[in-house]
Amino acid sequence: MTETPIISIKGLYKIFGKDPTSALPLVTSGMGKSELLEDHGHVLGLRDINIDMAPAKITVIMGLSGSGKSTLIRHLNRLIDPTAGEVIVSGEDVLRYDEARLRRLRQETMSMVFQKFALLPHRTVLQNAGLSRRVRGEDQETADREGAKWLDRVGLGGNHAQYPHQLSGGMQQRVGIARALASDSPIMLMDEAFSALDPLIRTDMQDLLLELQNELKKTIVFITHDLDEALKLADHLVILKDGAIVQQGEPQHILLNPSDPYIEDFVSDINRARVLRVRSVMQPFHVNGHAFAGTVDSNATLESLIEISGGDTSHCYKVADDGRDVGILEMKDLVRALVPSRPGNDDGPAPHA
Repeated sequence: MTETPIISIKGLYKIFGKDPTSALPLVTSGMGKSELLEDHGHVLGLRDINIDMAPAKITVIMGLSGSGKSTLIRHLNRLIDPTAGEVIVSGEDVLRYDEARLRRLRQETMSMVFQKFALLPHRTVLQNAGLSRRVRGEDQETADREGAKWLDRVGLGGNHAQYPHQLSGGMQQRVGIARALASDSPIMLMDEAFSALDPLIRTDMQDLLLELQNELKKTIVFITHDLDEALKLADHLVILKDGAIVQQGEPQHILLNPSDPYIEDFVSDINRARVLRVRSVMQPFHVNGHAFAGTVDSNATLESLIEISGGDTSHCYKVADDGRDVGILEMKDLVRALVPSRPGNDDGPAPHA
């Protein structure tokens, strides 16, 4: 990652129990989660977490239940304090903040979207959307103006006077997103934000988030247990197991190069054609001696290219990015990429991006 990170998590540990400080040396010396609980009555939440999060990108933290992902995101705005480690936001260690500075962090720098919507039932949709503005002391007119602007943007322009119970789950979550956007904070924390939604509505919300992100360039930290969702949304993917990072990096690279049997199991049932992008399996551009069957975008899915090619594995395509020739894709490379690799197996095309 070449950009200066807007969020850096360094050496973060979280142990739950009566005396977590005394248990910390046991964890740092290698004691596992089950042994710590059985022999010492403490729960290991996070172990030696190190992540750099780039500005204006989506970092997705995923794992199964109990992996520590929700515990981790709550350290960023100090809803939870760590047992050890640092949380650096825009160059400042938030663990050193006093109550006043911490309050400003939560009101001005970080907004949060929750799984259960967290709307106030006795407030209208408009009042809920503008709530962050009112909480930090701005007048009602400003709060309503900003709330209305973002309700319109997320497709709820005609629902200002309704109450949360009058909306569907997907519409309620749109209000939650509008509220977060109305705060004008540069960082958005989203904890299982779409997990309570039906599959079709969930897909719509993912598409809305990507559309808004393409326009607004927020720094988003997104928690999920769903790999399909993670691969769709993430610029940087972090996979947790039992409170520790198993693998992190660019999602396409992780899918093509699982570093651990745990990751291999995670990605084994993924529809690779639907998720993998042309840029991940192309070779650097060169004149290959025979005619190209056409030109494809570097971000096109392999599924779309299979459809274009009619399944003809003899074809070769030129790959373009913003009008520039950046690579070539032989259909035989595409076919190889559809076969899951094993950890340590170097066969198959190396990812280009």
